[in-house]
Amino acid sequence: MNVSMHELMVWAVLLAAPVTLLFLWFRPAPYGRHSSRPLPGPTLSNRTGWVVMELPAVAVFLLVYLQGDSAARMAPLIFLAMWQIHYVNRTFVFPFRTRTEDKRIAVAVVASGVLFNSANAYINARYISHLGEYDPQWLSDPRFLAGAAIFFCGMTLNLHSDHVLLNLRQPGDSGYTIPNRGAFRLVSSPNYLGEMIEWAGWALATWSLAGLAFCVFTIANLLPRAHANHQWYKERFPDYPTDRRALIPGIF
Repeated sequence: MNVSMHELMVWAVLLAAPVTLLFLWFRPAPYGRHSSRPLPGPTLSNRTGWVVMELPAVAVFLLVYLQGDSAARMAPLIFLAMWQIHYVNRTFVFPFRTRTEDKRIAVAVVASGVLFNSANAYINARYISHLGEYDPQWLSDPRFLAGAAIFFCGMTLNLHSDHVLLNLRQPGDSGYTIPNRGAFRLVSSPNYLGEMIEWAGWALATWSLAGLAFCVFTIANLLPRAHANHQWYKERFPDYPTDRRALIPGIF
């Protein structure tokens, strides 16, 4: 059987997901509030590292997409816009709103992010503009309509939660406080929940194994971090709300 590089990469992402989940469950990625035990080796400023880490999601996706035969069709163009709206914000807006001038991130962490973003940008862009079959009628298909609605609901939750977090600190502050606005009243990491919902919507809207692989890997990456954040809050703040969950209200 002739298996394409695209298929191999999709399955590699899927198979890497459970390994990633198990590893990160016991050892959270050492950046942000979990950077007390940083990885050895060179570091970058947190802002520079974030931009470098997220940039492939913008650039690789666009470069691969533009080479496809379907690049000028309406449905793929809408998928391109959905992807870039998320990642342009994550790459060029979000890191410049953070107040993390004094923090560093290990180059090893940045490199792993570059690899993850490059692989997922490639498999999704190639499917959308090269391999997928999206005629104009796809835009009225229930799978697209439901998936796009879920995607933008998740994006709204993600953006609002980021806004809450970014406005906790005043200029000059470097400490942590308990967020108590928006969905933070229910869970410790609604920003991660929003991102998971986004990519679940993407997987449904694109109706592709590439989209599903990306969604599964995103969950494998963010679920352990949400759990670690929740435990960190409870250990650091004795008055942390006992009814607040890590990620899913009333459940987990």
